[in-house]
Amino acid sequence: MADRVCLGVVVGVHGVRGVVRVKSFTADPADVAAYGPVSTEDGARSWRLSVVGPAKGVVLCRFDGIDDRTAAEALKGLRLYVPRAALPPAEDEDEYYHADLIGLAVEREDGTALGTVRAVHDFGAGDMLELRPPAEGAKSLMIPFTRAAVPVVDLTAGRVVVADLPGLLEDGTEDAGHG
Repeated sequence: MADRVCLGVVVGVHGVRGVVRVKSFTADPADVAAYGPVSTEDGARSWRLSVVGPAKGVVLCRFDGIDDRTAAEALKGLRLYVPRAALPPAEDEDEYYHADLIGLAVEREDGTALGTVRAVHDFGAGDMLELRPPAEGAKSLMIPFTRAAVPVVDLTAGRVVVADLPGLLEDGTEDAGHG
């Protein structure tokens, strides 16, 4: 498991007084500032963060010490991390932090390796796992992160199992009449 968890990313600025637009990865977007100071991934720089309001798809935040638009623009693209220990434990066995899933081995129900979890995305219809196949140059696969598609998440063993559901693992290159 990762010792730092990414809570969000600075996606832009708002106004001229140093307020930034943050895409929050927390269940409640305002919680991006609820777990103490945020830092760079390596922890080299940190800031106290406060939420000043919501905006369409983001939260507006102020970083301590950032008081003008120029300083705020320099933060664009910054991913915001907190120590894993600052976060509460998952409330039930079916909840996972994205950081816990990234890097896990992915396999079919028969044990065939499919690759590793490269990222977790939410495009609006629920979480999707992006899988990095083991073959060099192979295209990434997107798998819906649902119990039907991913029936097993075993953090202790470092793996997830993807169900052999019709159409789920095909890449569209097979003959449509094949079957």
